[in-house]
Amino acid sequence: MNEELARVIESVSKDKGIEKEIILEAVNESVVSAAHKLLKTDPRYKDLECQFNEYNDIELFEFKKVVDDLFDEDMEISIEEARKLDPEIQIGEEIGIKLDPSYTRIAIQNARQKIIQKLKEAEAKVIYEEFKSRQGELVNGIVRRISKGTIIVDIGRTEAIIPYEEQVPREYFQPKDRLRAVLLNIEEDKRGTKLIISRAHKDFVESLFKAEVPEIGEGIVQIMGISRDPGGRTKIAVSSTDQDIDPVGACVGMRGSRVQNIIQELKGEKIDIVPWSVDVARYACNSLSPARVNKVIMDDVSKAMEVIVDEDQFSLTIGRKGQNVRLASDLLGWDITIKTDVQLREEQQNVVKLLLTLPKVSEVNANLLFAGGFHTLEDVAFGEIEAIQKSSGITDTEDVERIQIAAKTALQEKLRNAPVEELESIDEEDKITEEDKIAEEDKT
Repeated sequence: MNEELARVIESVSKDKGIEKEIILEAVNESVVSAAHKLLKTDPRYKDLECQFNEYNDIELFEFKKVVDDLFDEDMEISIEEARKLDPEIQIGEEIGIKLDPSYTRIAIQNARQKIIQKLKEAEAKVIYEEFKSRQGELVNGIVRRISKGTIIVDIGRTEAIIPYEEQVPREYFQPKDRLRAVLLNIEEDKRGTKLIISRAHKDFVESLFKAEVPEIGEGIVQIMGISRDPGGRTKIAVSSTDQDIDPVGACVGMRGSRVQNIIQELKGEKIDIVPWSVDVARYACNSLSPARVNKVIMDDVSKAMEVIVDEDQFSLTIGRKGQNVRLASDLLGWDITIKTDVQLREEQQNVVKLLLTLPKVSEVNANLLFAGGFHTLEDVAFGEIEAIQKSSGITDTEDVERIQIAAKTALQEKLRNAPVEELESIDEEDKITEEDKIAEEDKT
C-alpha cells in the first residue's frame, strides 16, 4: 500500500502541479493524526512523525528526548535504552523509535480520506493562485456535462462552470462541444475553488474585441463602454488616441473580417460599433444608430434627455421591444425619452397656449421658455429666476416674479377645479410619501 501511495503522490504532483513537499506534508499530518487516534495518545505529549524510506515505504517514528534520569516515559528515554538503538547518541538529543509496521499500515488506511481531503485543498489553492490574475480573460474548454441547468466545462487543469444566468438564451451546448467564455469570477468555499465563466456578460464581448483587434491591446483604440442584450444586440463605444486611426474601422476590420469573427462566436448576435464622444448629445446620436436623430434636449441635473426624431424613424429609434433605446440609455448612463417632431410640436403648442395665460408673456417668450425646458406651470412657478430670464428673454426680475405668482395662482385654480378622483389620487400619493418618510425616520 505504501508503494501505491508513493505512486499516487508522484502522479498528483505532476498532474495537478502541486509541489511534492506540500503533498508529503499533508500525508505526514494525516498519518500522524490517525496514529495518535489509533494509539489513543495526546499529540501534546507524544511526538510522532512519518517518513519515506529508500524503498518508498512509509515508516512511523516516535521521537523521545535522551535523558540520564527518566521521568516521563512518553516523552523521554534513558541513555542506556537509547544507545541500544544508536551507540553514538548523547544526553539531550532526540532519537526516533520506529513503531510496529502494523500500526503504520492501519494508520495509513485510516488516514486515506484525510489525505485525499488535504490534497484537494492543496489543489484548490494552486488553482486559485493560477487563475486569480486571469479574471476577464478568455478561456477555451470542452463541455463535460450539464447538471441542473449548469454547464460544466473542462478548461485544462481544472473544471469551470457556466451558471444558468451566465448563459445566452437560445444557445445550446452538448457534451464534447468546444466553447469560449470569459473568466468572470473565482470563488473559494469549503468545497474548494469554483471558477465561474460566462458567455452572457458584456465582459465576454470586451474580451473578444481585445483578442481580435490588435489596436485595443496596444492601447491605440479604447473601449469606452458596452451595453448588451445577450443573444440579441450589443452596442460598444470606442475611441482612438491616434487621430490617424479610425476606432470604428479598426474594430470592423478589412471587409468586416474582425467584427464578423466576433459575431460568429456570438452565434449571430448583432453588434453596433459606435464612436464615443465627449459631447453627450453627439454620443447619444451615435448610440441610437442606425436611427437618425434630429434634436437632443438634455437635463444635466437629472441626467435625462429627450431625443426628437422624424416619424419614420420612431420605430427604428425605439427598436424591437425597446431594445435600441434601452441599450443606448445603458451605454450613456442617461434616461432617454424618444419623441417624434409631430409630438414635440403638439406638446409645444399646448404648453405655449398655457404659458400665454400668464401676464407679461408673449408668444415669443412662451416659445423661448418651452425651448429652455419650461414645459409646465410647475416648471415656471418653482423655477429659478435667472434660468427663466435666460430662457424667456424677460430681463426684469419683478416681471419674472409676477409671472411666477401668476403661475402659482393658476396651479391653485387648477387644483380647485380638478375632478374629485384626481384630488384623491394626489392625496393618496402625498399619504404614501408621508408614510415612506416616517418609515425612513424609523430606520434611522
